[in-house]
This record gives sequence, structure tokens and C-alpha cells, in this order.
Amino acid sequence: MSGIRTNAAAELLGVSPNTLRSWERRFGYPKPRRTSGGHRQYDLTELEALRRALLETHNISSAIEVARQRGEGPTSAARLVEAFDRFDDTLADRVMEESLAVRSVERSVEDLMLPALNSVRDREGREAEYELACRWATGWLHAARRVVPSASRPEGILLFDSSSRLDLESLHVQALELGLRRAGFRVLLLSMSLAQERLSRAMRALDPAALVVCGSGATLDVVGRLVYAVRHTGSGARVYEYREAMPVAGSHAIPSLGVTPIEATTSMKAIADGRRLDVPGELPEELTAAAGLRSSA
Repeated sequence: MSGIRTNAAAELLGVSPNTLRSWERRFGYPKPRRTSGGHRQYDLTELEALRRALLETHNISSAIEVARQRGEGPTSAARLVEAFDRFDDTLADRVMEESLAVRSVERSVEDLMLPALNSVRDREGREAEYELACRWATGWLHAARRVVPSASRPEGILLFDSSSRLDLESLHVQALELGLRRAGFRVLLLSMSLAQERLSRAMRALDPAALVVCGSGATLDVVGRLVYAVRHTGSGARVYEYREAMPVAGSHAIPSLGVTPIEATTSMKAIADGRRLDVPGELPEELTAAAGLRSSA
């Protein structure tokens, strides 16, 4: 099930984090689970049910009673899974529209869309439903991208996607692209297998401040050739990875932006604003060897 931290849960309900914790102590609802790090993680379905009940009753004890009776809210990841199970893309659209009434685009993608896709993927015998879900999600993300305002920041971000097919990992990359565009960056998403001469033209057009290795299909040779081609253009753009995409065993000097679209977008904004001092050091030896480069002394 999808979940969110205390501050986000309190914001969704329009109360303070202290009030939310007091409801947990007094009523045992909404009841969060604990992450491995001991943080509260609230179930979105409980929060949605409680939010609607509060709007109707304006009384917390009555609202909790109503919410418990109703259970799962309509703007939940489970509701989106139901739409995929029915092969009903119209219902899927409606679920996302309902979510956008209470969440941002970014939260709707991260808290509903991606968990729902993950749920469908992990169930046996749901290949057709999973393909439908991936195609629908791709269309939804493209539509959301088309209405993003023009870039408001000078920095260009070049995303290199190693995904070889339409799947959940490629949708994580598309979600990151959308998040970065909505954050005001100039963004270009290209295949990692792009020929060097075409890459050079893209680099000149975008003049990126950062390169992000994405997708789960990267190999050491491909990333090495990519890095060589980028450096051959004279670019000093910093290199980052998203969702542990670097195909290098063990630790390496390529900083990670994170594993979720919101986390990665927040990290990139902090880097661009000079609030995060994780400038990459030397490239991993394996990578420089694959690229035919020498590691700096």
C-alpha cells in the first residue's frame, strides 16, 4: 500500500502534525505503520476516507467513525488498480482527476500511479492488465507534460534512459522528467544508446548543467561510451544517477538523486541552488576504463 510521512499526511487533512499524532493516541486512527527507520507512514486510503468524513461531519470523533465504516477512499492506489483490472482507462482518468483535487501532480503520480503499476506488475497472470496500465500511464504523463509552463530556470538537465521497453522503470524516468519540467528546468530525455553525432547536437542545443543516468538496462560499456561522448563535446556537466542506475559494483563517486521522482527533483533543485555540496569526484575506475578515459590524479 502507498503511504506518506506525518507532515504530508497532516497537510492533506489540513491539521498540524501534532494534531494528527494526538488523534492516533486518542482514537487509534489514522493508524500509521513504522518504517525501518522508525518514521510514521500513513496509509493514503485511511487519510482519504478521513478527509472526506471531516468535510461532512466537522467533528473528529464522528468523522473517524464514518471513515472506519467506509474504509478505502476513491482516490487510492487500490482504486486505480481496480480500473486496470477492468481495462477501464476512463475510470483510471477519473481516479487521477479526483486525486488532483487533493494532491499535487507530483504526489498523484508518486502516491497513486506508480504504486498501482507496481501492484499490477507483481501479480501473476496480469500481463495484459500491466501492459494497459503502462500504456495508460505513459499517455497520462505525456498529457501532463504538454501543459507544463515554459522553463523558468536556466539550467538544462539531460536524462539518459537505458530502459529498453515500456515498463515501470521507464515510467519512473518519465515521472522524473515531468517533475523536473514542473520545477522549471529545461529537460531533454534521450535514449542512452543514441549515436555520438546525434548526442553532440543535443548537447549543443541544451548545454546541460547535469546529466542523469536513468533506467535499469544500462551496461558498463554503454555508460562508458556515453561519458566519453559527453566529455568529447567539451561539456563539464555533472553526472548523477537516478534509482541506482549506475552499473558499477560497490561504491562509486556518482551521486544519487534518489529513488523517487519527488526526491530526485528536490535533490536537483537543491544542487542547482547551491544547497547541496555533492559535486561528483572521479569517475569509477571501471567506468573510465570502459570509456577509454584516464581517471584524474
